[in-house]
Amino acid sequence: MPRFAQLVIGPAGSGKSTYCSTMLQHLGSMNRSAQVVNLDPAAEHFDYPVMADIRELIQVDDVMEDPSLRFGPNGGLVFCMEYFANNFDWLGESLGHVEDDYILFDCPGQIELYTHLPVMKQLVEQLQQWEFRVCGVFLVDSQFMVETFKFISGVMAALSAMVVLEIPQINIMTKMDLLSPKAKKEIEKYLDPDMYSMMEDTSDNIRSKKFKKLTKAICGLIDDYSMVRFMPFDRTDEEGMNMVLQSIDFSIQYGEDLEFKEPKEVDDESADLNYDEIFQGKGDS
Repeated sequence: MPRFAQLVIGPAGSGKSTYCSTMLQHLGSMNRSAQVVNLDPAAEHFDYPVMADIRELIQVDDVMEDPSLRFGPNGGLVFCMEYFANNFDWLGESLGHVEDDYILFDCPGQIELYTHLPVMKQLVEQLQQWEFRVCGVFLVDSQFMVETFKFISGVMAALSAMVVLEIPQINIMTKMDLLSPKAKKEIEKYLDPDMYSMMEDTSDNIRSKKFKKLTKAICGLIDDYSMVRFMPFDRTDEEGMNMVLQSIDFSIQYGEDLEFKEPKEVDDESADLNYDEIFQGKGDS
């Protein structure tokens, strides 16, 4: 039986832990079993129960305090993740093996982990060896995406993660519930953007002809191939969360291997009675 995983990734402060907590509650309200694994060795607080916590293996503070290493915060985190990659057995023992597992992995926010370092790619390959179907859930703070150039930067970060990890990826704008009504209306154009129109609207702000040509080429690549789209995530909107979850489940084919339940049998007498009631009701009307 396959197992299922959401790899929750994105820049620092994009709301990954909040997403995990909210999605865990949402799955619970649907009577679906799910677990969360914390893979951020620098995490200080999260308000959800964890199935496994990387801080039991290694912590950033311990690495930074080691006089033989002398790492800063970023170097310490990269060291922790590389140490983690050499000790995947710890994760395997923590996960165990239960059929139909559905696990959310709350990952660190250092963007270099998803652009040029091999750690997260190695994690994906290891999970796939353990029969996990993995979907990347790339989060970007919607409050950051209210300007065209910032939006293009966010798109490029999401695209970089897609290229490196080589797994299905759902891109999400988080913290929609924190936007003002005016900002919500403004940000709608970024959910399914017309990149050429956006480029024309902002071309006057680009002074350099070289950068204008480069930006136009990037916008054309994104638009022509429909490579990146975003979904809104408002933790107060149940319907919106359902749409996000359905997209993720579809990408990893969740539910296709669940056992089919036969409908309850209805005896002939009660079936005839029901039909008689229906036709009698139509005759009366």
